[in-house]
Amino acid sequence: MITLSATAREATGKAARSEAKATDTMPAVVYGPKQDAMNISIALADFERILRNEGESTLIELSGLDKPVKVLIHDIDLDPVTSRPRHADFYAVEKGAKVKVMIPLSFVGESMAVKTGANLVKVIHEVEVEADPAKLPHEIEVDITALAAEGDQIHVGALKAPADVTITTDPEEVVALAQAVAVETEEDTAAPDMDAIEVEKKGKEEEEGAE
Repeated sequence: MITLSATAREATGKAARSEAKATDTMPAVVYGPKQDAMNISIALADFERILRNEGESTLIELSGLDKPVKVLIHDIDLDPVTSRPRHADFYAVEKGAKVKVMIPLSFVGESMAVKTGANLVKVIHEVEVEADPAKLPHEIEVDITALAAEGDQIHVGALKAPADVTITTDPEEVVALAQAVAVETEEDTAAPDMDAIEVEKKGKEEEEGAE
């Protein structure tokens, strides 16, 4: 279990941001079906380390409050300049209840179609799954070896989820495909139609003469 120390906070809005900047912490909120919304502060460096090493779908235990609270990262607000997290929403999970979350995809393997010149198009980068919070995977692999020829596609239904994890995204949705590289034809590189240019030029001269 990943543990993250948290403290209750009273400051909100600009005051919370100023306090966070001065203490190298980050404001956050935790809520859930059986958890009243609570404003908290967490160490920014610790939160970034969890994101970097564990990902967003990791079950976290918030310590330092009245009682430990098991949560999932529900939303993160990033600074538009530095891209560092500046606020997070934590969803307090209910014991014994399954949750639906988005899990990132990891593309592995080698596609023969891509190896021989096709473009690999990654249509989606995450899928929704339903599972016990403790069994959520960090990622789901997509084996692009299945893309053997141009035009081949991989659908959500072909993905393999870990035991006790159900992928709820539409199984017909395209995950990735091998797309043929567009070839420039002689028609694309043909010289411009000079007659059309002359007609257009003549028309402009007539308009100028009329003025």
